[in-house]
Amino acid sequence: MTEKETVPTNPPREKAFLVGVDIQNENALLAIEDSLDELAMLADTAGLDVVGELFQRLQKPHPATFIGTGKVDEVIAMVEETGATVVLFDNELSPRHLRELEERIELKLGLGKVKVLDRTALILDIFALHANTSEGKLQVELAQYEYRLPRLTRAWTHLERQAGGGGGRTGSSGGVGLRGPGETQLESDRREILRMISALKADLEKVRGQRARYRKTRKAHRIPVVALVGYTNAGKSTLLNSLTDAGVYVADQLFATLDPTTRRVKLPNASEILITDTVGFIQKLPTQLVAAFRATLEEIAEADLLIHMVDISHPNAVAHYHSVIDTLKELQAESIPSITVLNKIDLLPAHPSKMNISPDFHRPIFISAAHKYGLENLLSEIENQLFKAYTDLTVLIPYQEGQLTSLFHTSGNIDDIQHLEDGIQITGQLPQHLLAQFQPYVIRIQQVNR
Repeated sequence: MTEKETVPTNPPREKAFLVGVDIQNENALLAIEDSLDELAMLADTAGLDVVGELFQRLQKPHPATFIGTGKVDEVIAMVEETGATVVLFDNELSPRHLRELEERIELKLGLGKVKVLDRTALILDIFALHANTSEGKLQVELAQYEYRLPRLTRAWTHLERQAGGGGGRTGSSGGVGLRGPGETQLESDRREILRMISALKADLEKVRGQRARYRKTRKAHRIPVVALVGYTNAGKSTLLNSLTDAGVYVADQLFATLDPTTRRVKLPNASEILITDTVGFIQKLPTQLVAAFRATLEEIAEADLLIHMVDISHPNAVAHYHSVIDTLKELQAESIPSITVLNKIDLLPAHPSKMNISPDFHRPIFISAAHKYGLENLLSEIENQLFKAYTDLTVLIPYQEGQLTSLFHTSGNIDDIQHLEDGIQITGQLPQHLLAQFQPYVIRIQQVNR
């Protein structure tokens, strides 16, 4: 290397100042201090350096600025002192809150010197950074457009300034009509975003159809599907790598991997299953992401068994556990059989058997995915859940669904069978992982163990 040559350096990271609001009766899963700690981790994942934080407790958000006006002045003073270029709110801001905050900050510090972002915008940015597959990129792009649409007037004011002073489609040449050129540009931008949203939804419907056909093929081959779910950074990808050598990217950060990975795993009885790694959950998961990732999250809703992973070394492990349960309810997947797996026990001060583990965790399996400890117990429990737990039921299968009748014969135990006018009525037992296929035709159902 010559004297004139220089080593390339990464651009300096932007500085972020964090703001949290503890709203009375909101029933937040995490204390405000813990929630801000999590926001700081999200900021670090997005490439921001946190230079300070403050929070306020309120009965309800301020109608104009979310935080009180005095607190806004305090934030501006701290931003000026720390040199922050981003003010990051731990809550989702309405378009009005965002607009008012930006205007007040610009009035004091100058136009364009400081950006105001909320938690949702930050998570969307992280997802955009980490989405690698075409499907993942489509999903993130849709979520971003749906987030931006109601905030268009403020977020795209540069278009108003570019539109300038004269003419426009609604005015005469040399003057301004009933609607100014800036507003016309924003209307055009709004139509363009709506067009993009429609196109992205159409593309994702195709993906959803492909996934549905893939799941149908899997069911025809009767391979049980196990989905890994859990709070972000709980160790799902590490577990998949330990079980299968899948080579999934792993990092000690939030949302290190987004795109689902499915691999085959052999159980102790030599049966094969498919294990799917899914996107991690988080408290206050943006509704736009839940909607946009519907095609991927259906992998959870269609699974035969869930492995709910919890980072037991985290001080908020119980809150994380309940946050995931809440999201599963939102996905209508709370009734799917699940195994609670407490991961990272190697980071605990003592073995879990000698500690006071919360009773919130139902019959947990203790593992260290990184050190491959406890994986035999986990695989045995998966086998038990899928193949030794049967459901006692009666079904009435239409004659045109002959493949289901054959499936009951080959994979279940039949106690009674009758050929009726409306179809074939079968009473017997089925393995847990086959229930979803027979659900539309169930007359009576009861869980039994064998």
